[in-house]
Amino acid sequence: MKHRKKPVQQWIVVALATLSILTMLLIGVQIVIESIPAFKDVGTAMFNPEMKWLPVSDPPQFGMAPIVLGTIYVSFLAVALALLFGIGCAFFLNFYVGEKVAEVAFAFIDIVAGIPSVIFGFIGLTVVVQGFSERFDMAAGQCVLAASIVLAVMLIPFVVSSCSESVKVANDRYRLNALALGFSEEAYLLKFLLPAIRKGVVASAVMAFGRGLGETMAVMMVIGNSPIFPRLFGRAQTLPALTALEMGSVEYGSLHMSVLYAANLVLLVLLAVVLGAGYRLKKNISKESL
Repeated sequence: MKHRKKPVQQWIVVALATLSILTMLLIGVQIVIESIPAFKDVGTAMFNPEMKWLPVSDPPQFGMAPIVLGTIYVSFLAVALALLFGIGCAFFLNFYVGEKVAEVAFAFIDIVAGIPSVIFGFIGLTVVVQGFSERFDMAAGQCVLAASIVLAVMLIPFVVSSCSESVKVANDRYRLNALALGFSEEAYLLKFLLPAIRKGVVASAVMAFGRGLGETMAVMMVIGNSPIFPRLFGRAQTLPALTALEMGSVEYGSLHMSVLYAANLVLLVLLAVVLGAGYRLKKNISKESL
């Protein structure tokens, strides 16, 4: 049989996909190459908890352990808050409101997901941070909890959408069986549906965690940007914020720049691990739903 010629559109898609893969590989290679001086000259001391981040001191110190912990801490707390409200919102829109109202609500949720992060950061700075400063008698109000709240609001649309899909699939499978057994609506949701979507919730949490790890502008505006060990009501700093703040003023080719590349390499590894775990979970869930 003669092979059919591929249409032009298919070749364009293949070319763009290949270009995207090559771009990601080039970015990864560039980051690794630029990070080599940092690992040679500083080494594992970068991850020593006793080492501080003082890049312009004499001698300089490049301890990024508090910054890595701050990145994970903020993202974890934000995902926990987003799941708390996102799962409830998904159940509410699927079972307690009309179909037309739910469609409008989901449309607004998608719109919220597309709002630029700088707008979330500005609102967080003028509302959340100001509220913390007034209500908790804080000097500035910028803290880990404020950053987690702002980031959680940004993650909620993602959690609602992914959990809503899991709810619809599980509802089609279990609803008739549960109602035939005489369960009430609330008992059905708590005893049947919530356990049925737990893997979907975990996958959603993992993917949202990966999204939160890479957030820069909104978190940078409300977290205080102090490279110290994170506390709930204390200032901290994240790896993306560190890069955004210092990359523009650092000397090209310096050890400081190489350490910033190493920080981004750490962030890429974290993202790869988290997103890889989320992809495996989604794949396993898709197999079980067949």
